[in-house]
Amino acid sequence: MGMSSKVYLIAALNAPQELAAAAFMRMLRQESPARLPDFAGQRVRQASVTVELVDRTPLRVVHRTFSILDIGADGLLDVARLNTQQFARMANFMAPDSKTPGTRVPIVEAADRFIARGGYWQPDDLLLHRIDATALGHLPCRRVRVLR
Repeated sequence: MGMSSKVYLIAALNAPQELAAAAFMRMLRQESPARLPDFAGQRVRQASVTVELVDRTPLRVVHRTFSILDIGADGLLDVARLNTQQFARMANFMAPDSKTPGTRVPIVEAADRFIARGGYWQPDDLLLHRIDATALGHLPCRRVRVLR
């Protein structure tokens, strides 16, 4: 038994396209100028899926996360924006509920919520099924073209 991570980019037609996890990691670390020319100048939905494997065969989806990536006109991932959104998501998760002393109503710091919300999306049931079926190998999937 093992695990496999898959990264999909989803454009206008709701067809997941697989982005090699190694290429995505290089983009995040900004190790090389990996470009996504087919997505240049777009905000693209991303699905990261973890699949359980048995004898190298996908058995089931065990975890999913959904983000929105900003791809510049040059085809480069806006890593700074993605990091800001991810840190804001974590800040929201860890923020305690608080009341300002002397008030009856809690004061909510919403800046992180708005930042985080700009980098997150939720698929409808049909698209979620399509993503899972693709990750399990039941549907064909194009690979994203990455240029260096």
